[in-house]
Amino acid sequence: MNILGISGSPRRHQTTDRLVQEVLSAVEGETEFISLAGRKISPCTACMACVKDNTCKIRDDMAELRPKIMEADGLVFGAPNFFSNLNGLSHCFLERFCQFRHLADGKLLAGKPVAIVSTGTLQPEIPGEIIARTLPYYQMEHVGTVSAQGAAACFTCGFGETCTIGAVRGMYGKGVQITPDLIPNLDQQPEACQEARLLGKKLAERLRQKRAAGPSPA
Repeated sequence: MNILGISGSPRRHQTTDRLVQEVLSAVEGETEFISLAGRKISPCTACMACVKDNTCKIRDDMAELRPKIMEADGLVFGAPNFFSNLNGLSHCFLERFCQFRHLADGKLLAGKPVAIVSTGTLQPEIPGEIIARTLPYYQMEHVGTVSAQGAAACFTCGFGETCTIGAVRGMYGKGVQITPDLIPNLDQQPEACQEARLLGKKLAERLRQKRAAGPSPA
């Protein structure tokens, strides 16, 4: 069993990274965690150069990730909420799955189970909803989603206490003082960590079921 965990957050070691790793921690088998932070993942340009061989021709870090995605038995993919949407890095990553939609009725990833990690200071469920709507385009199976509250950059930008339009003022009102216990942290959300581990077990069990059932008929 080979499970690939990918975090689309541009910030390393934060809530999205950690929650993806919590899911992986419950999987009995080979796992690998990859952060997209610092990687160059361009958006799909709709050039259609991948039509003949299912391989994207854009030269960036997606080329390194392609074989890992193909070889993985299942995926854990996490992304944060940016402006009530999927963050750009994660969106570009999913767009580039277009290279798997051609030849053989687009079944290169068909049936591959995916566990979703969704985070955000406000409405942490939004990224997960967007990812779940995207998976059917690649005929992938949505196994489940876990959400947790993450810390918006407003908490550490240096102006969070005085900014009138930031997340801190929006959550706590005027005159708030940012203290460590006020900043959303996964350590304060044991129920989310437990849910993540349960999702990891569910993903592993789904893979065992698929293996026992044998290959799908052509």
